[in-house]
Amino acid sequence: MFLGDGGAYFLGFFVAELAILLLHRNPGVSPMFPLLLCLYPVFETLFSIYRRKWLRGAPMGMPDGAHLHSLIYRRFMRWAAGANGTRKLTRRNSMTSPYLWLLCSLSVLPAALWYDSTVIQAAFIVLFGAVYVVLYWRIVRFKAPRWLAFRQTK
Repeated sequence: MFLGDGGAYFLGFFVAELAILLLHRNPGVSPMFPLLLCLYPVFETLFSIYRRKWLRGAPMGMPDGAHLHSLIYRRFMRWAAGANGTRKLTRRNSMTSPYLWLLCSLSVLPAALWYDSTVIQAAFIVLFGAVYVVLYWRIVRFKAPRWLAFRQTK
């Protein structure tokens, strides 16, 4: 679904509003729950800002193609799924999703299982950040784990 910048900002606002209402109406839910539930896009944004500003010295708002999903596509999926064509291109692009689902499960599942434990959720936030950074740097340096490499069946 294409939303554009305005639609993306609206969805971000809507999710933030729902998080505030959830915490206000359910005092037994940990304040870390909404953050852990939405950790992948939040961490991706913060990591991109850090990478652009301090590692590259570029403006924080400058677009680039060095996001994790773009790296997974370029390093592993670009040559998968046969010849070039619109359908094959769409298939290759969508094949990055299962890898990101696996990464997101490191935050979504603990958020759901330990919704009332701030300490456990804080530990999973740190774990997610460490896994993300290690995975990112290994892909950038062409030393990705073997399970990440796509093997085309003939």
